[in-house]
Amino acid sequence: MNNTRFATAVHIMTLLAKSPQEWLTSEWLAGSININPVIVRKEIGILKEAGLIVSRQGKEGGSQLSKRADSISISEIYSAVKNIEVLGKKNQNPNPACSVGKEINDHLNSLFVETDKLVINFLGNKSLQEFSDQFI
Repeated sequence: MNNTRFATAVHIMTLLAKSPQEWLTSEWLAGSININPVIVRKEIGILKEAGLIVSRQGKEGGSQLSKRADSISISEIYSAVKNIEVLGKKNQNPNPACSVGKEINDHLNSLFVETDKLVINFLGNKSLQEFSDQFI
């Protein structure tokens, strides 16, 4: 992943895990991450759509985890925000007359799928609770 979406999502989820009884606002979360609250709200929307958090609006509004942190795997967070393959994109216009070019994207696709499975399996063995326990 060549962007910070995963890191931002894990940061949000860790903050929510550390304060399970509180409704944390996007402004407060953004302050910890040191980013614009609009970006936090966008990620909250994606995490909410994935069923990982719940939100409420208004004066007493904010976000919380939708379930206990020990029942959320890091792979669930990764899957929710993943928007590109771990290894990047395939070649756009390889030369079809080339013996490599005509098949490169098929073989790259297999490699990308296998790598993504490894990442998801690795992250699936780690819970949000285990991750958040590293912080005092």
